[in-house]
This record gives sequence, structure tokens and C-alpha cells, in this order.
Amino acid sequence: MSYPDAIAERAEILSRSILVNGVTPLAGRVLLAAIFLLSGISKISDPAGTISYIHMVGLPFPSLSYGAAVVTEIGGGGALILGFQTRIVALVLGLFSVATALTFHNNLSDLNQFIHFFKNIAMAGGLLQIVGFGAGRYSLDARR
Repeated sequence: MSYPDAIAERAEILSRSILVNGVTPLAGRVLLAAIFLLSGISKISDPAGTISYIHMVGLPFPSLSYGAAVVTEIGGGGALILGFQTRIVALVLGLFSVATALTFHNNLSDLNQFIHFFKNIAMAGGLLQIVGFGAGRYSLDARR
């Protein structure tokens, strides 16, 4: 292999490494975090409606549950994007997603609930990938 070919091969390997270990995990974290951030913002924009819905489902302490959900979604979504304590945050958000599916979307005979249930389960699966493989190169975790 000639010297220019070896340089080109090295450059291709490096660019794949940056894409696979840097950009791709960052994009995945941003996409996963978006739904949590949007859901948290939605809850903040209608606290009374959200608390009423939590009460209707039968959870104890609806106001406390509301606050915990907002902190989990906004705080967890932000931490996930930044890549801060990413494995722990992803685990918490994954457990939150499964708990939400089981609590709020458990009427699987209703097509809308069915879709939301499995959306939450799929999100938990994606979050488990982050638990297993970490935040990637472009994260606060990688800087420490």
C-alpha cells in the first residue's frame, strides 16, 4: 500500500470513529431527550390538568407526582443531552418510561393507549442502550 493510500485509509477510519463514537450517540441522546423535554414543558404549561389526570388514574399524592414527573422529564432530558451522569440518567428515564407505560397506558384494547404503551417500552429500550454503551465522545461524561 502506498503512503497516500495509507493516509486515506487512516482518515476514513478516523472519520468513521468520530461519527460512530461522537456524532451518532449525541444525536441519539438529543432525539431521546426531546420527548422528555416536550412532555415536561407540556406539564408545566397545564399543571392543573396534569395533576387532575394523575389523580384520575389513582396515583397517591398527585401534586407530588406532578412535581417528580416534571423534574424527571426536564432535568433528565437536559442531563441526557449534555451527557451528564448519562448512564444513571438513562436508567432513571428508562424506569420512568416503563412505570409511565404501566400506569397511564395500560388499556391495550384502546389503540391510542396501545401505541403509547409500546412507544414508552421502545424508549426504555433505547435508554438501556445508553446505559450499556455510555454517552459517547461528545458529552460531559467523556470530559471527566
